[in-house]
Amino acid sequence: MRRVASLAALLLSLAACGGGVPSPAGRATLVTNARIVDGTGTPARSGSVRIRGDRIVAVGDLRRESGDSVVDAHGLTLAPGFIDTHSHHDRGLDKDRGALAVVSQGVTTIIAGQDGGSRIPLAGFFAELEANPVAINVASYVGHGSVRDSILGEDFKRVATPAEVERMKAIVAHEMGAGALGLSSGLEYDPGIYSDPSEVVALARVAADSGGRYISHMRSEDRELFKAADELINIGRVNHMPVQISHAKLAMRGLWGRAPQFLAKLDSARASGVDVTMDVYPYPYWQSTLTVLYPSRNFDDRDTTEFILREVAAPEGLLISRFEPQPEYAGKTVADIARMRNSDPATTLMWLIATSEAARKSGGRGGQGVIATSMDERDIAKLIAWPFANISSDGELDGRHPRGFGSFPRVLGRYIREQHVVSLEEGVCKMTSLAAHNVGLRERGTIAPGMYADLVLFDPATVIDRATPQDPHALSEGIDRVWVNGTLVYADRAVTGAHPGLVLRRGR
Repeated sequence: MRRVASLAALLLSLAACGGGVPSPAGRATLVTNARIVDGTGTPARSGSVRIRGDRIVAVGDLRRESGDSVVDAHGLTLAPGFIDTHSHHDRGLDKDRGALAVVSQGVTTIIAGQDGGSRIPLAGFFAELEANPVAINVASYVGHGSVRDSILGEDFKRVATPAEVERMKAIVAHEMGAGALGLSSGLEYDPGIYSDPSEVVALARVAADSGGRYISHMRSEDRELFKAADELINIGRVNHMPVQISHAKLAMRGLWGRAPQFLAKLDSARASGVDVTMDVYPYPYWQSTLTVLYPSRNFDDRDTTEFILREVAAPEGLLISRFEPQPEYAGKTVADIARMRNSDPATTLMWLIATSEAARKSGGRGGQGVIATSMDERDIAKLIAWPFANISSDGELDGRHPRGFGSFPRVLGRYIREQHVVSLEEGVCKMTSLAAHNVGLRERGTIAPGMYADLVLFDPATVIDRATPQDPHALSEGIDRVWVNGTLVYADRAVTGAHPGLVLRRGR
């Protein structure tokens, strides 16, 4: 069902798009013969866009002016640059300043500091980016887990004392002053999993007092999904702040088909005054560590392990992305490794974790990761279609999960063009102005005079993802050109070498 009109009205009433039209001095770029999808959800229209400096200065039926550098779009779609509201692409930007994984998707801005993990102090991270700019814009949350780690250290498997919470609050306040968008949490992960809900409420309130937001990888995405959503909604209610669910999913067989009930809970919260939103990536498999499968951290419990393999992810759906104690296991499933070891899957899964933990505790290389298939694509489609859901990747520059290179083209090609889950205009809105609204960014996300010139030119008839778990860095098709702050950063399926990205602090 098309909800373009209502979504456009929402954005017009909620999105904050400040800033004036810049001076007309200087050379301009004129993109002509484009099909403009402006990010608001309104119908596409033919026209041209003029860029001068880092801003859009005119949109419509424009004629070439003296000094214009003309780009003929040949009828391709011109949209605002996509905004990835849950990204880990900041890792390694010092070495990969062109950010091919990002710009090849049409993404121009990433939001880092996710799942409770951020650089501390953020001021230092921001200073590094400003001293050595990259091709994309970067904003960040302050991470609850990182704050907790800085106070509790290795003694994190407990509830924090009131005095420790006060020290954490001071760090959050400092990071908000540096420009953090708000507080992020990763409550399925160490050390956040051990926090009392009151601790998270208290730290989120500090973010709220600075006009910030709360975004969360909730305490559960499977067994206790609805209870976890209640915790997030409560934080929004008591702190009077916007709250966002990270990479929303129904990640357990017993939850499949219950997306309508989950969305009804969120709709009820919104009707009661809580500004709850979410982001979604378009894959039925997630990536994390094997230990996250065990919320009680009872890694040697066979009953729990058998439940995991029966309800959360089957042995053939647990693809090991890395296993430092025995690197040859990377790229194999738990089912594969069980056969190699002449063992059963439950014993194998427990052995993998025990081996990893033993290596780590002895100071060796114990890192491990898994790509787990545990979602139903019909639920994913319903989550994407929710009017307050925006698109994200949860991806990395050099990760094993294909979401790092393929998320946005996958939505455009598979969920919009092929499955008609939403219209092109609504889908672009979910990648641009709605995404900007859901994280509190200004002056980005729409094509209009005065907005920053973050733009993507793509072919809606051919755009599609090509990345797979076996070839996770395969470039997508159909992304023609990408501009960041008025500078071309991607063309001819390659980065241009330009690095015009900016640090985006809260309120900018």
